[in-house]
Amino acid sequence: MSDPRTSARDAALSTLGARPPFYRDATVVRWIAQIGTLIAVLAAMWFLATEAGDSLRARGANIDFDFISDYIGIKVGWGIDTNPDTGGRALWVGMVNTIRMAVAGIALASVIGVLVGLARLSSNWPLRRLAGVYVEALRNIPLLVQILVYAAVLVSLPNVSFGTGPISGWIHLSNKGLSIPRVFLADGFYQWAVCLLIGAAVAHVAFRRLAERRDQTGQQTRAGAWAFGIIAAFAIAGWWLHPVFGWLGSVVSGLADAVGSIPPGAVQLFAALVAAGVAAWWIRRFLERHRTPAGRMRLTDDDWFRMIFAAVAALLVVLFVAVLWPGLSSWAVNSASDGLGVLADKFGNGRSGLPVDAMRPDIVQPGNFVNYGPAGLNLPIGFAAVYFGVVFYTAAFIAEIVRGGILAVPKGQSEAAQALGLRRSTALRRVTLPQALRVILPPVGNQYLNLTKNTSLAIAVGYSDLVQIGQTVYNQTGKTLQVMAVWMLFYLACSLTISAVVNFFNIRLRIVER
Repeated sequence: MSDPRTSARDAALSTLGARPPFYRDATVVRWIAQIGTLIAVLAAMWFLATEAGDSLRARGANIDFDFISDYIGIKVGWGIDTNPDTGGRALWVGMVNTIRMAVAGIALASVIGVLVGLARLSSNWPLRRLAGVYVEALRNIPLLVQILVYAAVLVSLPNVSFGTGPISGWIHLSNKGLSIPRVFLADGFYQWAVCLLIGAAVAHVAFRRLAERRDQTGQQTRAGAWAFGIIAAFAIAGWWLHPVFGWLGSVVSGLADAVGSIPPGAVQLFAALVAAGVAAWWIRRFLERHRTPAGRMRLTDDDWFRMIFAAVAALLVVLFVAVLWPGLSSWAVNSASDGLGVLADKFGNGRSGLPVDAMRPDIVQPGNFVNYGPAGLNLPIGFAAVYFGVVFYTAAFIAEIVRGGILAVPKGQSEAAQALGLRRSTALRRVTLPQALRVILPPVGNQYLNLTKNTSLAIAVGYSDLVQIGQTVYNQTGKTLQVMAVWMLFYLACSLTISAVVNFFNIRLRIVER
């Protein structure tokens, strides 16, 4: 006869170990809710887009992007092509102008912001007060007002004439804009770049070995200085020896022909294999991370759902490439072949000149009027006004971020540096700033995003950025929605790129716990 107490205990244990029904399982319900929400959002977006397209077509509005390949008959005031042959080429000129403005603005705004931020913490009272006035004044004046002020000042400058300064032959400033020396990539740059890549590879190997020796022996090996010296040596030697790499042009040309002959089906198969391989690699790493030192593994329902989601994502990639957009493979093959062909031309055709060259600005008189010549880098009034505006405005915010980041470093760090006998500049460079960068970098990344988006104010002074050219394009073609879609995709790509770069360095600067 069985013991009633034993039977009750077994029944209780079996009840605790039993799984609840799937509709009451918290993990299952959570994943179903997330997937259902995702499907609902995508379905709503698809429905709204379909309804908008039907409505536009019912009103006779054309929503295709044929203007990208059609001639629209517009001229661009400044850029890589002042007479674009298609609407797509015109928009590309605007993108290049915007990227030039953003990259150059980020570089100069960072330098000015750091210097002003350090001046705000200086023990020199006039310097500290001057930096404070700069920050408080420029932060509280709207950017558009500043751009218009700079444009008005530039327009009021004297006309161009021979001997125009402030430094004749080097810097010319007039009501035509700014002309400065132009540094450009010459014929031998790509061959020289091969020398730099070889030097960088050798420097990387040397740096790692010297760093390992330093960690093992404690001896100061100056790994960074040796790496820099190796790259400099290869750069100096390659300045004269770079023509020996001209044979790479024929190699790249042959590679372009080989890529162009790849059938689209092979590209689809390769993409499918890559997607499946990445999913399998991720699942394998996931399982390895959950394996105990004894070799055992216990997976929860959440873990199983993650692996299933990775496999489904790979399947969706395969369906997208092979079924939903089969033309993507042909486009990828043609684009890769054309890109390699352009690169082959950079190596060939007897390109053996200097890697980098420079030209001083000049002033010419082709007719009745004196104007800037083509030798220098000629920046129109619109570019100069917008550039000065976004740089000085953004630098004021970066200065405050730098000041706040330095003040966030515990005071004991600077006191310890002083106790070790370090000079203030050395302590700032070796102790304070490396720790402050962890605080400074994320908000500075936001300011880089703001600077890039603020370049769209160039339309107020007639500078040919993407927004100004896009407005001209949709006025000519009536494709307002299509041009706005290009705007959104371009600025989204810029924002994601800047965020990715900033996050990369942010991860490298974080404290690694043992």
